[in-house]
Amino acid sequence: MGQIIFKAIFILIILAALALVGYAYLGDMNPSVTDSRVPVDLNVSQ
Repeated sequence: MGQIIFKAIFILIILAALALVGYAYLGDMNPSVTDSRVPVDLNVSQ
């Protein structure tokens, strides 16, 4: 019984590692770069 659970956990770890590597190579991991200009009101009145 314990050996079956160990094998299942081992296989799940291998699959998770392969999924992570596949996502790193095939996933869209480029950041979206946009310029934004927002006026700021500082309310500096003395």
